[in-house]
Amino acid sequence: MTAELVRGQNHPLDRTRVEIRVAAGGPVIAGVTLGDADGRLAGPEAVAHPGAPRRTGVEVPRQAAAEHRIMVDLDALPEAVHRVGVLLALPGGSGAPSAFGAAAAPSVMVTGLDGTALARYTLTGLGPESAVVAVELYRRQGAWKVRAVGQGYEGGLRAMLRDQGLPRAADLAAEIERAVGLGQDGEVPKPAPVAAARTESSGAAPATPPAGDLPSLAHRTESDAPTAPAHGTGTGPAAAAAPEAGAPPTPPTDTPVDYRHPRRHTTTSAPPDPAPSAAPPPSTPADGPAAPDAATPPNGPAAPDGPPVPVAGDAVGWSMEERLYHQVWGMFEDLARSVAAYRSAADFARTRLEEELDEALADPRSRLGTAADAARATARDRHATLLARARAALDRDLGQLAAESEVVEPALPPAFAGWDSPVWQAHHASPERPMALRLGDLHLPEAPDLRIPMLVRLPLERGLWIDSGPPAQAHGGRPDPEREVGRRELGSALTDGPPDEAALRRLAMETAVALAARLLAVHPPGGFAVQVIDPAGGAASALAPLVESGVLPALPVPGAPGVASVLDDLTRRVELKQMAVRHGAADALPPDLDPADQLLIVHDFPYGFDDRALTRLRYLADEGPAVGVHLLLVADRAGAREHGPVLDPLWRSLLRITPVPDAHLADPWVGHAWTYEPLLAPRGSQVVRQTLERAAAARRLP
Repeated sequence: MTAELVRGQNHPLDRTRVEIRVAAGGPVIAGVTLGDADGRLAGPEAVAHPGAPRRTGVEVPRQAAAEHRIMVDLDALPEAVHRVGVLLALPGGSGAPSAFGAAAAPSVMVTGLDGTALARYTLTGLGPESAVVAVELYRRQGAWKVRAVGQGYEGGLRAMLRDQGLPRAADLAAEIERAVGLGQDGEVPKPAPVAAARTESSGAAPATPPAGDLPSLAHRTESDAPTAPAHGTGTGPAAAAAPEAGAPPTPPTDTPVDYRHPRRHTTTSAPPDPAPSAAPPPSTPADGPAAPDAATPPNGPAAPDGPPVPVAGDAVGWSMEERLYHQVWGMFEDLARSVAAYRSAADFARTRLEEELDEALADPRSRLGTAADAARATARDRHATLLARARAALDRDLGQLAAESEVVEPALPPAFAGWDSPVWQAHHASPERPMALRLGDLHLPEAPDLRIPMLVRLPLERGLWIDSGPPAQAHGGRPDPEREVGRRELGSALTDGPPDEAALRRLAMETAVALAARLLAVHPPGGFAVQVIDPAGGAASALAPLVESGVLPALPVPGAPGVASVLDDLTRRVELKQMAVRHGAADALPPDLDPADQLLIVHDFPYGFDDRALTRLRYLADEGPAVGVHLLLVADRAGAREHGPVLDPLWRSLLRITPVPDAHLADPWVGHAWTYEPLLAPRGSQVVRQTLERAAAARRLP
């Protein structure tokens, strides 16, 4: 259970590798101070900040953002360090608040590497302060604790650093502000090369999460998602490329725009002058980029003036799995940013064309004749040139992302990989739960062939809803061209034609079974179990793999008795686990209570549910995830209309996915509508059934 701290309160930490997540109402600068037992700083090297994001045991983001993730390895800190302070500061600039009291209260959460929340502190009561020490990790008698500090400074970074005994605090504060300013302008300088490591610090750019997300879906500094900058902060190429409102059009320049993800820049040293001796063999490049636990592609390092060679694991993290997770979210951000820049440039070109045509036609005396025709032709040519340049920049970025995807996809572990990946053929149960799970793929209309894995953190923090309903226009909504394209694609791949309503319901349940198989396979043996509610008994064929493999002892009991039995059992489980956690008596649970996390699949909801059953289901959706009970609804929302707004909170609490490609996932960072594609096994493949059989066999082993 997460400890909610108030100012001055402390809480023990049960691990030494933690993440510190910062969420604010607008962009803030995040940094870390490494102090001695009295909290004094030895010098500038004791501060990790956007200009120097790496210190021993600490990594901080490189830019101001609304969300941050700071990684801390307490065991790796020098012995002289006894206090690790997390500082926040406002970046300043036009339009930005000058005091924390003028913005939403920031919050700081300390989590484990698996996403488990340990402590949270919301910094309320701030006023004119523009810098604040949010929390402090401190060492006491060999153990580490976190303390909610909330000490603000009206004098900003200078006053804060001076108060901690730092010599020449004003110089370091100016350096931090200068580094953040360069990052906001898209001119983040490259740091010195790091030996035997290609990846730079986690916050080397406008940050979102992966959120997040996603991340969010996507935004992130790094998140459940890795996280993205909030709207209106003016960061990223989309904002940099767009002209200021009301400014006169400016002719295009030949200066190339760097759309690469700033957080994942690659530092490569300049190659030496060619020597008369023979070149080294390709397998041992002299100065090519390297990444821990990642193999360099056979084509070797890139040319000095070419794009960097993609490498699997080219991101920050304590393990290869975490680096791949952050790299996937970095690819998501890259694609979102590149497409946003292209759309912004296309909008600018269109607006400019309209303005020039209006200007050419404004004078009635010049509307006709060769001069008017020449002006219109010039405007259209300029519009075509702008579009061609924007598309060329987008195609360049898409080519780099496609090359990176070709390298990353084969390196993904089973939890991140698609069903067509070879890793599933030799998969064995893992002793530890992975940090995330792949739910499907995401793509944008500008790059339909470039799929980005949609990863969500484990344990699941919210339930899932597989929408088995027909397209929007079937319910009187507007036609959705993305949905129609998806239906035709799926029809050609998996069925003899576009799926009708019955086929959609069948595909929805098959998607649910595939997700259950994936969750069972990636958890330790005995660490995950599945229960099913099927009041109408219509999912027998889809549930056959679960029953035949032994994951389910039998088909679910139909009708109201089956609904009540499963809901009563899971409600009892949630209540007992909540009491055990609340009183610190997790080992006192009844022996008949299965300790494994539970996934409840509800088919054809809300058929067979009375008011009492609906209340219990909503209780499980709200309280279950915190104690390992997760919900997966397979339902058509139109079928629940008779319940009115009673179920609206339930729908809103669930993450909606679909059994067919559908452009319904909104990106709050840049406003894209991403097309989601479910993960289904290739036609004729037995990989899901084999995965379930291996998971059931592993659970039966003593």
